[in-house]
Amino acid sequence: MKKLLLTVFIISNLSFSQQQTMDTLQGTPQNLNEVIVKALRAKFSSPITFSNVKREQYEKRNLGQDLPILLKYLPSVVTTSDAGAGIGYTGIRVRGVSPQATNITINGIPFNDAESHGTYWVNLPDFSSSVESLQLQRGVGTSTNGSGAFGASINILTDSFSENPFTEISSSFGSYNTFKNTIKFSTGLINNFELSGRLSKINSDGYVDRAFSDLKSYFIQGSYSDENTLIKALTFGGHERGYQAWFGVTSDQIKENRRQNPYTYENEIDNYKQDHFQLHWNETIDDNWSTNLSLNYTDGRGYFEQYREDDSVDGYSGIVGSDLDSNGNILGTTDIIRRRWLDNDFYVLNFSTNYKSDNLDFIFNGSFSDYDGDHFGEVIWARTFSADGKIRDRYYNGNGKKNDLSFFTKVVYSINNFELFGDLQFRNVKYTTSGTTSDLIEMLLNKKHNFFNPKFGVSYKLNSNSILYSSYSRANREPNRTDYENNNNVKSEQLDDFEIGWRYRNENITLNVNSYLMIYNDQLVLTGTLDDVGNPIRNNSGSSHRLGLEIESFYSINNLFDLNTSLSFSSNKNKSIISNFNGQLVDFGNTNISFSPDFVASNALIYAISDNSSLSLLSKYVGKQYMSNTDSEFSLLNSYFVNDLNFSHAFDNTYVFDSITFSLLVNNVFNVEYVSNGYYYTYDDTWSDPNRVTTIEGTGYYPQATRNFLAGIQLRF
Repeated sequence: MKKLLLTVFIISNLSFSQQQTMDTLQGTPQNLNEVIVKALRAKFSSPITFSNVKREQYEKRNLGQDLPILLKYLPSVVTTSDAGAGIGYTGIRVRGVSPQATNITINGIPFNDAESHGTYWVNLPDFSSSVESLQLQRGVGTSTNGSGAFGASINILTDSFSENPFTEISSSFGSYNTFKNTIKFSTGLINNFELSGRLSKINSDGYVDRAFSDLKSYFIQGSYSDENTLIKALTFGGHERGYQAWFGVTSDQIKENRRQNPYTYENEIDNYKQDHFQLHWNETIDDNWSTNLSLNYTDGRGYFEQYREDDSVDGYSGIVGSDLDSNGNILGTTDIIRRRWLDNDFYVLNFSTNYKSDNLDFIFNGSFSDYDGDHFGEVIWARTFSADGKIRDRYYNGNGKKNDLSFFTKVVYSINNFELFGDLQFRNVKYTTSGTTSDLIEMLLNKKHNFFNPKFGVSYKLNSNSILYSSYSRANREPNRTDYENNNNVKSEQLDDFEIGWRYRNENITLNVNSYLMIYNDQLVLTGTLDDVGNPIRNNSGSSHRLGLEIESFYSINNLFDLNTSLSFSSNKNKSIISNFNGQLVDFGNTNISFSPDFVASNALIYAISDNSSLSLLSKYVGKQYMSNTDSEFSLLNSYFVNDLNFSHAFDNTYVFDSITFSLLVNNVFNVEYVSNGYYYTYDDTWSDPNRVTTIEGTGYYPQATRNFLAGIQLRF
């Protein structure tokens, strides 16, 4: 059955390839709320490769899983989940590009952590319930705010104002003791004002043993709007507590029990809070001119706690003392419990001016951000303290400050059937650090970067339903904190992106075919290794490239069936990788870039049972990928093919409620045991044979959940 389904899946992909709906490529008329993100988004005629997603397109599956998991059917997307079931720490890769190189903005405000460049969706649980729409741009895309897009960007627009009042209560439950409860409300527009909000709570034990998630979040928004003005003040955030699962399992452990967790300390948890405060003011001055001003403050603070058995006392600044053996000799080790803290403040100012006439669309955008982050560690228990040591003494202190100033100008000029696109961005980045790392190594950096990122493109309108486009884009990106910790001489990376595509649409079919060539210089690629807190280690790889073809479509077969499909073919190569192996430098030659499968596909067959009922078969295939850049077979992640079923039925205009909607999601219907992510490391064995150095290879894996379900009900009144 599974082989038959895979065959049908591949054939259907060869015929028609994925987009969410016709809206995805066609776009919809712009409302006042969408002007907030206009400076960052592409439209149907833009020479940019992108996908649009509205909340309605994933709402039936929005039963507790993080936003990256809900986006996994988009082209060239691969998602990961540490706990295995899509709740907790999750990630998204686009075209094989790491999450640290994917730019995320929320209402135009950068969401990526300024130092790590990471996006921690666990800090915003159930955020998808407050998203109106988003756009995923593949490749460099258009200029954006924050650290540059280096393979993809996701621009998120939160809820618009509601003209009518409503209350919405939704609850879901499922496998691994998963429960989600959400309440949303809006006062509706009252004299041009509206107040709306959301409260959510999610609990899950996780597929991996003890990898529980205890998540809370909120979203509160006040809006004023008239014909020319939109002012939005909003705050949102979350508090997450989750048991650590980032260590994964070894190949032997996955055979004996793929759900086991090597951590055994009962409070090996991550505990973090993040609050966002935004103010947006959009003003339409006349038929041609409009402006937008945005302010943001983000407050993040929290820690993860670890138990360390027989840990060296040398790493704790004299706070802890050594255990003694039975003869009273100093061992130099003791057991401790420590907490590593992050406490950061992030301020952003964005502004833009837009001039639009019949033939010209001009945007000038400026952005300035200031980040101040403290890194410190506490000893909260030790079997042996030193004479001067006590609980909660800090054994390391560090700080990072980062200023990011950018300006970009975008010009779109239409002449006859041509649309010419130009985008020039200048970015100035200053990053300084002080204090020590968690390894008690002094970290004193004063790095400055000036980046110029030009982008040019042209679109040609073949007819009212079809365009051809091509573009060239340049991107530069600075290293992150972990890169500097592991190599003070790490370089910034550069990317030249060439895109050629064709878009077509009519009443029943939407089709997008694009090819790309991404040429890197000093690309920071994942080595497959993790540091001692789970951060991925990256190194400059010299010259490398990604060459690919993406096909996506929506096809309305008849009144009963819709088909959404995608195909992504790619070749992702390092020009030359030189590394130590078995005691000598080895040139591994032309190798595959790590975590970059050469084939990714998805398929959604949607059956409209009635106007209020639907049944969808959702399929995802990810080809094999290497976790190293040396093509080591030891680092190979096998391909996988997973299918989900989604059923939804709504009752409208009941006696009490405006609507009652039931949803059921069965993930991994065929109970496939698969792994979507992992890590790879090496070390030299010099003790087995003193005359020989032998490189030992090791791996860790994150097993994903087998068959599981989520079921929910939504009441709206």
